[in-house]
Amino acid sequence: MGLLKLAAEGTTQMPLGEALSISGNGMVVVLIVLVVLAVLVLLISKMVRAAQGKAAEESVDSAAAIGDVPAVPAAPAAASAPAAVPLPENQSAGTLELYDCTEKEAAVIMAIVSNESGVPLNRLEFKSIKAIEK
Repeated sequence: MGLLKLAAEGTTQMPLGEALSISGNGMVVVLIVLVVLAVLVLLISKMVRAAQGKAAEESVDSAAAIGDVPAVPAAPAAASAPAAVPLPENQSAGTLELYDCTEKEAAVIMAIVSNESGVPLNRLEFKSIKAIEK
């Protein structure tokens, strides 16, 4: 029995098998559309990345041809810092427990770690600093 036949007869009841078949087909159609949309998003993002990379290379090449900057390959995106919301400059990331060291010594250690790692001090999270006697 089809839906049109049921509608023409004026009945509101549908056999269970047909109802399950129609709802199953609807779910399959929705899933197929979602997969197609996911593939489209992936393809478009790859095309945009390729276009941006090509534009960046062209700008570096044209600037090098003019003599503004030396021609160096662009750094890969994976090497850059992860995109995250930075903390305000005056906000720290937690509390610090000091064991056998002064606040001044801890500040020097934290500044050295920040400088050597290249990570801003407000992005680092120190749990504790303990002086080790040799």
